[in-house]
Amino acid sequence: MKEIHIANLIEIFSYSGLVFLLVISFFPKFIKLIQKFKLTQKIRSQGLDGKKSPLFSALHAHKSGTPTMGGALVIAAVLLVVIFSRVLSYFGILDHSILNRGETYLPIATLLSVGVLGLIDDYLNITERSAQKGLSAKVKLWSLVLFAVLGALWFSFKLGWSIIHIPGIGDFDIGLWYAPLFIFVVVGTSNAVNITDGLDGLAGGLLAIAFGVFSVISYFYGLPILAVFCAMIVASLVAFLWFNVPPAKIYMGDTGSLALGATLGVIAMLTNSVIVLIIVCGVFIAETLSVILQLFWKKKFGKKLFKIAPIHHHFEAIGWSEAQITTRFWIIGAGFGIIGLILGILGMGNL
Repeated sequence: MKEIHIANLIEIFSYSGLVFLLVISFFPKFIKLIQKFKLTQKIRSQGLDGKKSPLFSALHAHKSGTPTMGGALVIAAVLLVVIFSRVLSYFGILDHSILNRGETYLPIATLLSVGVLGLIDDYLNITERSAQKGLSAKVKLWSLVLFAVLGALWFSFKLGWSIIHIPGIGDFDIGLWYAPLFIFVVVGTSNAVNITDGLDGLAGGLLAIAFGVFSVISYFYGLPILAVFCAMIVASLVAFLWFNVPPAKIYMGDTGSLALGATLGVIAMLTNSVIVLIIVCGVFIAETLSVILQLFWKKKFGKKLFKIAPIHHHFEAIGWSEAQITTRFWIIGAGFGIIGLILGILGMGNL
């Protein structure tokens, strides 16, 4: 387990502070720009089964016209600071940059590539230039699978990874099953975050907690540059939440939810913390399971299990305010985060 060094902490707080200032400063201008080009939220009228959902429309009609694609600035600020660190490193002002082959190449590539996928989906949805109001579910899924396959091939064949770590027990070599596991984790985490992103501040807050946990885990795992990268994402998300808490002035969109979810999955694999990821993402998993159960229940029994899915909308339908749901889910997410962090750090004794 890595010891704490003051230089590493200074680096974490310096870069995170810079990202926070960039996002908090530019978001008001970004919101005006989004409004100018009318890149605003379109409220879906269909449910999970493709049929009209008047309940959802009634609950969220007031959100129509709210700027979206806020995830673009969240991602851009992080990438801009990464480039800035590389420039400083190139001229010898810093010893190293955040762009590091062994620690951040794959997370940065994931954040950028899946962010572009989400941006295209958001743009098509907003401008209604496709019959599906965005990319079709199949196109999004297979695009995510493609990105995950490339990452899995890099991990399995370039880096030779085949081990998963179970905290408190030890390491297990799963051989060729590592690549399918990698794909499942990245695609699953991306979709789970995307499903959860349905209320003001909900996904942003839960993601900030999750990346905060993995920043600490990355550091003690011996990946201090990755820890800085995670902390930068936390700072960017916290600044975003300033404008996204109820009532939201801007939404993250698929640009942010898909990219940040996929990146979180990649970081979990980099730190050999799949089990910890399952715990930390407890709320995301519950949201996804609520959708699966809703579809299964309706097909099997001909009726709904929840008033509306994902489950955050069910609570909304039974009378909880948006702020209550968001805050309570944050509290639950923080609890999962603390448990995951403790398990992850204590489990490193077996590494």
